[in-house]
Amino acid sequence: MTSATLLHLDSSISPEGSVSRALTARFAAVWRARHGAAATHRHHDLVADPVPAVHAAYDALGRRTERKGGLPLDDVAALAETPDEEREWALTRPLIDRLLAADTLVVGSPMYNFTVSTGLKAWIDRVSFPGAYVDPDTGAKLLGGTRVVVVAVRGGGYGPGTPREHQDFQVPYLRAYFGNLGVAEENLHVVTAELTRADDVPALNGLRPIAAESLARAGATLDALAAA
Repeated sequence: MTSATLLHLDSSISPEGSVSRALTARFAAVWRARHGAAATHRHHDLVADPVPAVHAAYDALGRRTERKGGLPLDDVAALAETPDEEREWALTRPLIDRLLAADTLVVGSPMYNFTVSTGLKAWIDRVSFPGAYVDPDTGAKLLGGTRVVVVAVRGGGYGPGTPREHQDFQVPYLRAYFGNLGVAEENLHVVTAELTRADDVPALNGLRPIAAESLARAGATLDALAAA
């Protein structure tokens, strides 16, 4: 029996006091307790160990791969025509392999300027190599059975019915991205913690009870997901 594997991404630029980091760590702790010592927990801090931004050589290699109509990942390296393309693939393949090997992916995503962090976007851009998540022989979606848990943390309020609901380009983006990557809808879970700046932003101080309730609800939801 194959042991379970968790891929754990953090993208908050704040090493201390980060709500998203605390929540993903909570999820990982419950997950490890649930799955035991044989399970594999891979943690990638996208700030301490940033993923390099993709360059023109990545695009060139990706387009060449697309023209082949889909290839096994082992065949992509042979299509590289320049040292830059070889380097881009060498940076990309291990990240794709880690994602494909994971049974569960937990993503800590604080909202910055209404969307995701640059660190998370760099990871998304690099792992989104053409055809990487489709079986070239059967057309099956390789991430169809992968469970993805997005921990979306926002300093303000962007939930349904709030004045800023229409400014949320974080959660809709991540839902669309992972869905397009082939993650089944029933396996994609988005857990939000709202108003996390209520304690330190005077204009939000009056919303502290709502913020505390949101945080408690997010923690309980993550505990349940991790223990499942």
